[in-house]
Amino acid sequence: MTRTGILAGGNFIIDHVKIIDAWPEQDMLAFIHDETSSNGGGPYNVLKDLAAMQVGYPLEAAGLVGTDANGDWILRDCAATGIDTTQLHQTDAAPTSYTDAMTVRGTGRRTFFHQLGANAILGEAHFDFCRTQAKIFHLGYLMLLTEMDRLPPDGRTMAGRVLEAAQAAGLLTSVDLVSSTNPQFRQVTEASLPFTDYLIVNEIEAGHATGVDLKSAPPDLEKIKTAALLLLAQGVRREVIIHFEAGAVVAEKNGTVHHQPSLKLPAGFIAGATGAGDAFAAGYLHGTHEGWPVAERLRLAVCTAAMCLTHPTPSQGLKPVADCLRLVSDLGFREAK
Repeated sequence: MTRTGILAGGNFIIDHVKIIDAWPEQDMLAFIHDETSSNGGGPYNVLKDLAAMQVGYPLEAAGLVGTDANGDWILRDCAATGIDTTQLHQTDAAPTSYTDAMTVRGTGRRTFFHQLGANAILGEAHFDFCRTQAKIFHLGYLMLLTEMDRLPPDGRTMAGRVLEAAQAAGLLTSVDLVSSTNPQFRQVTEASLPFTDYLIVNEIEAGHATGVDLKSAPPDLEKIKTAALLLLAQGVRREVIIHFEAGAVVAEKNGTVHHQPSLKLPAGFIAGATGAGDAFAAGYLHGTHEGWPVAERLRLAVCTAAMCLTHPTPSQGLKPVADCLRLVSDLGFREAK
């Protein structure tokens, strides 16, 4: 069987994106200037991004939503976008997950208020890799899937078991995390790494997973490279990809490390930053699916991340692959440091 397509599983969320004038101090007031509802959650965003990029191969969803209006909305939205929902299940046991994303107009910085909902009870039984011919299984977000993140006494999380089953069925696996203060962040992450071919994270998540402090401005590129190599040593099978505002780093299993600066963005370019990390992942996964060299995957990934910034919702800024890549000639890259 020739595998093709991307199956994305995990968080399926409705994002209520509100554009505010400024982030208020506690007990103070901020004004909402605009609001929209859209797709949210790593797998949902990645699938919508890939559809907007017009990638041309099958896109499939795996997850759990409530038997409610929000769940029906997600199923209709996926169907309208051409995303297969065979493994996107509905349940009466919990409502569909949602997030209130507060985005500051002028900076694009955002803060999230999240209802876990049905994503909290998503488990191993909701994934059947015999029902897909996809080439890549993308799972996200660890630290935001209560049952999948659970650490039994044997130290094997449900996420690790699901990833192992995907690999046994012949799929490549990709994992994304969410930035959180989970006290078991490192243990939950490490439980999945031996069954992860591609780990795609930002510098905050990489820092939590390795214990390396990566919070600096400007970013310390050497520390980020070190963290990527540490995650490979902890079990990632092929590549660790760490993205940050100024660019991205990829460390391959053979020890090769790549660096790609982000694009130079003019004033007023950023309408919102919600979903930019998922758009980066979508670009990188597309290049991986198509067998592109790492350098070309990184180039597309920083372009899809930048394209995402042109709209306050996670995916409505995305355009076909060629249009995304055109940003390189239109804007150019930051100076590599």
